[in-house]
Amino acid sequence: LFTGIAIQFYTNPHIFQPRERDYSLVGSFYIFALWIGLGVYALFDELKKWVNPKVLAPTVTLVCLLAVPSVMAYQNWDDHDRSNRFTANASAKAYLDSCQKDAGAILFTIGDNDTFPLWYAQEIEGYRTDVRIICTSLFVTDWYIDQMKRKAYGSDPIPSQMTHDRYRWGSRDVLYHQKLTDNRWNIKDFINWIDSDKPQTKFRHLLQQQGSDVSSQTDNFLNTVYYPTNKIRIPVNKENVLKYGLVKEQDSALIVDHIDIDLPSAITKQSMMMLDILANNDWKRPIYFSGGSFDDAEYIWMKDYLQLDGMAYKLVPIKTERKNSFELGRIDPDLMYDIVMGWDWGNSGSTAIYHDPQTRIQGLSYKANLARLVEQLLAANKVEKAKDIVELAMNNMPVDHYGYYTFVEPFVDGYYKVGETQKARNLFEKLKLKYQERLTYYAGLSLDQQYENIDDIITDMEAYRRNIDIVIQNDQKELAEKETLIFNEYIDKFRHFYEEEDLGPPVHQGPDPDMNDTVSLLDSTTEGGNPNTDASQDREPLPEEE
Repeated sequence: LFTGIAIQFYTNPHIFQPRERDYSLVGSFYIFALWIGLGVYALFDELKKWVNPKVLAPTVTLVCLLAVPSVMAYQNWDDHDRSNRFTANASAKAYLDSCQKDAGAILFTIGDNDTFPLWYAQEIEGYRTDVRIICTSLFVTDWYIDQMKRKAYGSDPIPSQMTHDRYRWGSRDVLYHQKLTDNRWNIKDFINWIDSDKPQTKFRHLLQQQGSDVSSQTDNFLNTVYYPTNKIRIPVNKENVLKYGLVKEQDSALIVDHIDIDLPSAITKQSMMMLDILANNDWKRPIYFSGGSFDDAEYIWMKDYLQLDGMAYKLVPIKTERKNSFELGRIDPDLMYDIVMGWDWGNSGSTAIYHDPQTRIQGLSYKANLARLVEQLLAANKVEKAKDIVELAMNNMPVDHYGYYTFVEPFVDGYYKVGETQKARNLFEKLKLKYQERLTYYAGLSLDQQYENIDDIITDMEAYRRNIDIVIQNDQKELAEKETLIFNEYIDKFRHFYEEEDLGPPVHQGPDPDMNDTVSLLDSTTEGGNPNTDASQDREPLPEEE
């Protein structure tokens, strides 16, 4: 009985309750429920020696029925209590506010975390319903494409020429490239080809032209559409780009005449529909991407033509060379500043709520984007605006609650650059303490455990050293020398690693520490480019620090 009740309790919440991916844990819930049932029976079996079984059975069942969920609620309520937590809602509005207003903006999202909050903001609060949200994960289904082709609230249908019979289930689920020409096709001609139902667009006709025997092939394969070239050209209507505000007039000289893309050997239905929108939009409605993916297909193979406007990336006909794979798009610092300063942060900076892991992870995008904005504002000598952004970030994403300390480093440097030396030092002290606590924790482990955690140790050492470098570059020599000495004391806790490899002492032995010295342990370990020591691998705080 109790096992059955427990199974129902854990696997069948009320239909309108949020389901935090419990579908992936159903097996664990069943096993856990079985153990609960065995535990109840064990208590009954032990106590029946002293208590009448007729009284004991319902008593034990009732007590356990109340005790198990009560203990679980007591232990887990604070982690799952959503009252007074508005970070998800604030994040959704930040994405929507990053899109051009009343311009029929189209925002491509990817999955659950960047889509559900947006749906809530629009469907429940009626917020920024002028933005058409397209979840690319669903853009492979005919019913969802049908929805996108209808008006919704303040959003017009997507610009698309393909009809239901062309994208229905089982039709054009995947398109394959069969090279017949090296010519670069206009995107409109490309869409007309894959939208056509003429025989020459199908594999049957292609194989017959090549003299192949098609009798052994299935009709499904023979009716599959292929594309004879993967080289596509998207012409740029400069007049529309400026008329509809996709690019500022002052940047008109940067607008390219066309954008060339090369498609892979196969594309899915979602990519086909995204190209369909692109071909029929003619640069009238702004197109945005939520980001969060490294897949070129999620950006319609145009990562070099993006502009970061707050939290979303706008497609613009201006080519921007990427510094690395993490930083996408150009930045219009004045436009992004106005967008960011208008955000509603909810209570993200509150110390009275639990900042759950997803909130902390979402903070990475905020920090990275705002750090890039600060850099651009400083480059444009707009110091006061840069100061506003640094303050905005640190007030709404406190270090102690958001973790991921590597992403805080740019704001230490930012405080220095805007003349807030004391705030820079205070922020540095917070980060320094975090790394000192971690290194002290690791130093207290056995040697075998230290070797097991060597990558994490090196990551913390490097992060600590980067913060020292920021102080060296921006602050007075006296403080820099002092912090370098303290840093070397913590490195010395792991001397046994580099002594075994005969790498020499990590500290400068003279009376005046050389602040440019490189600790041998760090250099030797990271020389090979170990990805585990990269800044992007920053971790959550250790359990002891939580």
